[in-house]
Amino acid sequence: MSFDISSLLQKHKAAADWVGIKWISEKTTYRSVRNENPELNQTVHDRGLRIEVLIDGHFGYAGTSDISTEGINHAVQKAVAQTRQWSKHKIFSFTKEQRPVTKGHYRSQIQKPLDSLGLKELTDILRDCSLKMKLSDQIVNRTARAMIVETQINSVTSDGGEQLQDFSMVSLDLQAIARSGTENQIRSAGFQNQIGAEVFLRHRLLPVSESVAQQALELLKAENCPSEKTKLLLSPDQMMLQIHESIGHPLELDRILGDERNYAGWSFVQMEDFGKLRYGSPLMNVTFDPTRFSELASYCFDDSGARATKEHLIKDGILVRALGSAESQARSGVPGVANFRSCSWNRPPIDRMANINLEAGTTSIKDMIEGLDRGILMHTNRSWSIDDYRNKFQFGCEYAQLIEEGQVKKIFKNPNYRGKTLDFWNNLIAVGQEIETYGSPYCGKGEPSQVIRVGHSSPYCLFKDIEVFGGLS
Repeated sequence: MSFDISSLLQKHKAAADWVGIKWISEKTTYRSVRNENPELNQTVHDRGLRIEVLIDGHFGYAGTSDISTEGINHAVQKAVAQTRQWSKHKIFSFTKEQRPVTKGHYRSQIQKPLDSLGLKELTDILRDCSLKMKLSDQIVNRTARAMIVETQINSVTSDGGEQLQDFSMVSLDLQAIARSGTENQIRSAGFQNQIGAEVFLRHRLLPVSESVAQQALELLKAENCPSEKTKLLLSPDQMMLQIHESIGHPLELDRILGDERNYAGWSFVQMEDFGKLRYGSPLMNVTFDPTRFSELASYCFDDSGARATKEHLIKDGILVRALGSAESQARSGVPGVANFRSCSWNRPPIDRMANINLEAGTTSIKDMIEGLDRGILMHTNRSWSIDDYRNKFQFGCEYAQLIEEGQVKKIFKNPNYRGKTLDFWNNLIAVGQEIETYGSPYCGKGEPSQVIRVGHSSPYCLFKDIEVFGGLS
């Protein structure tokens, strides 16, 4: 459903010093199969307007799903009245410079439209994935889930800004649970990308499904991960969460400014650290890159209208840039990025990570393994915990492998590792050559809560002197 917000803007553009109107329409389709039986068949539509105004140096918002003339007029009046009142108590005076005038169109690059895949065909593919996991009676639960999201965001501003962005996103999750006596072991795999219906290919998904089940069975026979300090090799699907929790969140500038303290914690990073702090070893290069093809949080413009560009957050191990929007940059004087994002029409934008990526290195995974006298390779996050300052953390994984004398020797179950953010990243000793891309549609932050999509790409990475241990965490 489209909506003519340009004519709406002309009617209300004189209501404030600056006015922005954003129309957001989103369709989310959920499909799930458990043990070959269709379990979930649901489609949710969400549409609404967000009205943004600048009055006396203060930005304010109102949202509405009532797109009648009366409903829209009420939302505009509410935004103006609230902002005029709040401007008397502002802690910083903003200008229109925090809302750059940009024009353009973004569309996810897909090969096959998502609506070209019918319900029966999609359900049959998910059922086939579930059936492929049925390797043994010990596989007691087999699930294949898909979430398909189609989003259109149309923005106009009173000073001539105009952006249209169309997103096609798929999250696909496969999981097998194996049981022996009272013990359960879980193995899973997933894909999260901006992509079309071309992702639902049996020749790609069925081998992954079988591997997931086979590894779940292997875990039932495996020893617990030992407790020791050793070299730790992390696969890209675990690096995703390591990047997210110990780099993405602590670099969000509104946290550093103190805006998040009462809800999701703040950060150990200080304003004076930018340009100086050695965050990790010289092998560590981390970028903010919403321009990357097919990653889950790719876009052309953030909610302020700022054009997204690839920027180094950490360069050769040194912290150089924050995840801070134009507003946070103005307040702090620290360089940031185009990351002013909201989850929907009924939430104001805040500083959010988007695609936060660890850039490729020069070492092959083969050379990493062959160069190890002893180490442990861990795959796929199972659990996580990190303190309010994003400093001390503990992560559990699904599947681990012992590496001795340059060879993978055996499997460990219930692997975990812990550390402190700066110590951990300064112990990075090798970065792989091949990038893999993952993401999450469920990154939570803000009050009231906002759940947003993020992307993370990384190669395999090797760390020294890491504390690992076994058991359910």
